[in-house]
Amino acid sequence: MPENVFNEEQRDALQEVANLAMGQAATRLARLLDTFIELSVPRVRVVAVQEAAQTLREMTGIDESVTAVRQGFRSDIKGEAIVICRSSGVGHLCELVNDPYIHSAYESVSQTELMFDVANVLTGACVSCILNQFDRMPIFSPPGLLGEKIALDEVFQADVLAWRVALLLEVNFALEDQSFRVHLVMLMAEDSIRRMHDALNALLSSL
Repeated sequence: MPENVFNEEQRDALQEVANLAMGQAATRLARLLDTFIELSVPRVRVVAVQEAAQTLREMTGIDESVTAVRQGFRSDIKGEAIVICRSSGVGHLCELVNDPYIHSAYESVSQTELMFDVANVLTGACVSCILNQFDRMPIFSPPGLLGEKIALDEVFQADVLAWRVALLLEVNFALEDQSFRVHLVMLMAEDSIRRMHDALNALLSSL
């Protein structure tokens, strides 16, 4: 499946759909953290799975350890949403919300719980909004921790993933002072990319 699986009109439509979803997710994240959230422009790439980590590194500039949470979603379009942030940023986030355990023996637990909260907000809002615009209602699997303080390459392990090509839809959210930035990546395999292609055509034809 080639990189240019979407034409320019389809790619623009997908980015507009993602923009709307990001706005809803940012509103919910701002409410959770009680602070202003800055948004990026969504980016879309179709890549071989073994190139996913390097591609995301180039897209995000991440070159240090990360904390990552994954959550599966499914309708006829299915995939995984992965929420990734620099591990050093989670401590800043805990300080922002005045976590009482930040300097205690419970620090790692409270940081993990906070990451799950952030991941739930972003995944639920973004994925649901995107698929709802295609008249789909996703079902989510329980979130799972991919790892804390792991390399980006460990997030995308090509030898354990069930597909060869993936659609990378990346958006990121940052605190106003840039002390914390979180990236949401939606991964979809070949069959779902084709269904996304058809859903975009249907959306465009309805305009």
